[in-house]
Amino acid sequence: MGESKKTVQIIILLVIVLLGAYAVATVVMGNDGIPKEGDKAPNFQLLGLDGKVHTLKDYDGKAKVINFWGTYCPPCVREMPALQAQREKWLSEGVEVIGINAGEDKMTVENFVNQTGVKFPILMDPNREAVGDYKVGAMPATYFVSSKGVIVNITIGELDLSTLDKQIEQLVNAK
Repeated sequence: MGESKKTVQIIILLVIVLLGAYAVATVVMGNDGIPKEGDKAPNFQLLGLDGKVHTLKDYDGKAKVINFWGTYCPPCVREMPALQAQREKWLSEGVEVIGINAGEDKMTVENFVNQTGVKFPILMDPNREAVGDYKVGAMPATYFVSSKGVIVNITIGELDLSTLDKQIEQLVNAK
C-alpha cells in the first residue's frame, strides 16, 4: 500500500514539474499568441461596406493603420474624425487607414459611416474573427503596420489628432 502511494505522488510531482516547465517555456518563447510589436500582423478576410472581400494582403506595400472599433464605443466614435483627417493627410505617402467594426450589423455601421463621412475602408467582423486573431480586448485598438506587414506600434484607447499624426509619421519613417 505504501509503495503505490509513493508512485502516485512521484507521478503527480512529475506532471506538476512538466506543466511548470511548459508554462515557463511558453512565456520565455513568447508563444502566447498575442501579436506584439515586431510580429507579422495576422491576416484577415473580411467583407467591406463596399461589398468586396478584403484581406491584409490587399494592402501589401502600404503602411496600414488598422483600427478596431464599434459604434457602441464612445472613444471609438470620438476618434473617427481624426482617423479620417489622417487618412486624407497620409494617403499620398502610401498609408491606408482600415476600420474593422467588431460585431455590429451592416445597417448600423452604414448609418454611422454615412453620418460621419468616413471614407476609409470599413470592414465588417460580425463573428469577431479578426478581433480574436489580433487578441483585441479593450477598444478602440489601433495597430500600426509597416508596408512589409510588421506591427510597428499598438495603441489601446482613444487617439487624438496629434498623437495619431506622430504615430503615422513614425510608421512612414519605418518603411
